[in-house]
Amino acid sequence: MEKFVFIFGPQAVGKMTVGQELASITGLKLFHNHMTIDLLEPLFGFSPEMWHLTTTFRREIFRTFSTSEQYGMIFTKVWYFDKQEDWDEIESICEIFREQGVEIYFVELEADVEERLFRNKTPHRLENKPTKRNVVQSEQNLLDSVENRRLNSLEGEISVKNYLRIDNTNMDALEAALIIKKEFVL
Repeated sequence: MEKFVFIFGPQAVGKMTVGQELASITGLKLFHNHMTIDLLEPLFGFSPEMWHLTTTFRREIFRTFSTSEQYGMIFTKVWYFDKQEDWDEIESICEIFREQGVEIYFVELEADVEERLFRNKTPHRLENKPTKRNVVQSEQNLLDSVENRRLNSLEGEISVKNYLRIDNTNMDALEAALIIKKEFVL
């Protein structure tokens, strides 16, 4: 059965890097959220048009992938728990996969702000995410979200069957990926 692993958490928590490690040890394909953002931002900036196309591209990729012969996909995204439209978007994404009988897994990452600020500047992150290369702006966005948004769930808020929460403050990406692989038998 095809798999859909949704990795979420705050900025610079390690979603993409954990996803890369998980892809390398499972054969799942990684589709991290900056793959569409970084494609469209140079053309449209962070505009309504860019976000519309990002959503459209992602939905088409999910629809096509969900009917493919692939083993499965890992998708990463920041989930704004205080925004209903994020809840709706995630439900819509999951429904695309559910309609095809795909098994869905939720992985929530959390880490201390100090560790996230460190990770925000790593060469690996900056190499893979061009829109994060303005480190001052990226760091300010991260700090603003700590003050004004809720980017991790509350206890019991996520009630799906396959859910795992990992505090990866003091672990490397491969260690987190191995926990996910073992927990969900991927």
